[in-house]
Order: sequence, then structure tokens, then C-alpha cells
Amino acid sequence: MFEDDISAAMPVLRSGGLILYPTDTIWGIGCDATDEVAVKKVFALKKRSESKSLVILLADVRDLLQYSANPLPDIADIIGSFTRPTTVIYEGALGLAPNVISEDGSVAIRIVKDPFCRHLVKRLRKPLVSTSANISGAPSPASFKDVSEEIRNGVDYVVKYRQDDIEPATPSRIIRINKDGSIAIIRD
Repeated sequence: MFEDDISAAMPVLRSGGLILYPTDTIWGIGCDATDEVAVKKVFALKKRSESKSLVILLADVRDLLQYSANPLPDIADIIGSFTRPTTVIYEGALGLAPNVISEDGSVAIRIVKDPFCRHLVKRLRKPLVSTSANISGAPSPASFKDVSEEIRNGVDYVVKYRQDDIEPATPSRIIRINKDGSIAIIRD
């Protein structure tokens, strides 16, 4: 089923569509993070202000060089030390749709270890938007059964893989690495 979902999601993502998929944390809405029109569809589906930024998934730490201007020289070691999914806010976003970038020019990126997400990003060869599969202000879905019909019906493809998981999932930790190398926890 894993491979069938990846194959079915590719034409949707490449044509500017939205997918509903299991991430390394909670169920998410995804699209090509370099496609401004696709990103607009995510904001519209979530009924969320475009002034709020979105999380981007990458498969490899080396890809950070393509999408952020100045990652710390030891960022691979920092990310390697994380014991749970952690989203890092980087200064100087590059090569992404303008509507995934914060007003201050930063971008929230998570390097995923989850095999399904890694395959999805690697096959797309682009960063993937990952935002919780809920209407803005509603609770984040802890499992697929918690995803509303409005969200399920608002995407172009619903991944079948892991729909039966009953283990409740939680959103990622979010941190900002300051210029001096210190870490500020935004969401624990």
C-alpha cells in the first residue's frame, strides 16, 4: 500500500494538488512547497490567514542548503541529536513559494526520518508542505479518524497508508536556532 500511495500522490503533487497524508507526527495536508498556487489552496482549505507560515518537510539535511541561506555549520549534528520530530525555524528562506515564508523571511523546516514521508519528498524532488489536517483553530487530528469530512473532501488525494493507526500522534516540537547558536523553544 505504501508504494501505491506514493505513486498515486505524485501526479497530484506535481499538478498543484493537495494530499492528506500521515506525517512523522500527525495527519497533514501537503503540497509542493515551491508552488504558490498550491499553497494558496492549503490556506483556503484550512481557512487560515496567509500571514501564518507553514512547516516544510525535507528528506535530507543537505537539502537545507538549497532552501535556507545560512544554516549553522553543525546543523547536521544538531538535527541528529533530536530524539523526536523537531521543526527548526531558519532565517533566510530560499527557493520556496513566497506564501510559505514568514513575514520576517524565516521558514520552518523539519527533516523527516519517517520512511513514508522521506519517500514522498525524495520522489517529488521538492520540499513538501506539512500543516495539520484541520480547519484553523480546530484541534489537530491525533489520528486519521479525527480528520474532518471537510478536510478529507477538500484534498485531491487521501493516502490510505496508516489510516488504521490508533496510536494518538502529537505535533512536532518547534525550535528556533538563534544566530549565536542558542536554541529557543517555540512549542515543546
